[in-house]
Amino acid sequence: MQNIGSFLDRYKQNNKLPIRLISPDFGHLPPEVMAQFGLTHRKPHYFFLFMLEGSTHHRVDLQQYNIRSNELLFILPHQIHQLPTTKKGTNYFKFAFDEHCLSLLPKQIPFLINPYNNPKIKFTSSAAARLTSIFNMLAELLSEKDNDPELILAHLNSLLTEINAAYFSTVKNPADDRLSKYIRFKLFVENNLTTHPTVQQIAEELSFNTNSLYNTVKHYSGLSPKEFIINRLILEAKRRLYYSESSSIKELAYELGFNDPEYFSRLFKKVTGKTIAMFIQDLSGN
Repeated sequence: MQNIGSFLDRYKQNNKLPIRLISPDFGHLPPEVMAQFGLTHRKPHYFFLFMLEGSTHHRVDLQQYNIRSNELLFILPHQIHQLPTTKKGTNYFKFAFDEHCLSLLPKQIPFLINPYNNPKIKFTSSAAARLTSIFNMLAELLSEKDNDPELILAHLNSLLTEINAAYFSTVKNPADDRLSKYIRFKLFVENNLTTHPTVQQIAEELSFNTNSLYNTVKHYSGLSPKEFIINRLILEAKRRLYYSESSSIKELAYELGFNDPEYFSRLFKKVTGKTIAMFIQDLSGN
């Protein structure tokens, strides 16, 4: 698996913003440059794939997603992204930006925490047309590296607002207090994953009632807070095993904050239904 941590800095399309847009006729790097990065990456930035016509499939955290016309796949920082080995004749936009760009926007974008754990969004024809228009404007602005970053950020904000509306289109109040609590919970877990905070500690840190926290996390994820944290730890373990980022099970356990590698192995089997050895064997057979 390739490390592309400096990709946006090296190949950004604006002098002041780590941001890059690609379409069939815009923004492509030479094949010899792209060959350096391979097909599998742990994303250090946000990545969107919006299909205008045709279809493709990408794997995110070991799961395959088929993306068709008027659908968008979004990938968050730290997720594992595997590109397809074959390319089809499709019309699309690929778009990447980092946390710095996000921090310059005037408001938070709730869908980027992916509360429903669904990285694929379907757009109506009218919403897809608006999205296409914004992408085209971004392509025009990014065609020259010295264009005003404020204009680019304004269009990025419009783009994310449009996507956010589509993500929450089945919910009446996407930005209600309960969602805000869940977003804070997920961010806290991400930032403190390997320290294994207890549910009580999280509730106190976030100034939540434990029952309220439980009901909120259960509502959005279908899991209790404890189950959510365990599943997130095991997902990280699967990522690292899949791409051989640790030299041994013992090392992996310690990296993920487990003091007892045997307990970690038992927990892995309980969650996945497989021993770590079986999981690795299945991977080698793929």
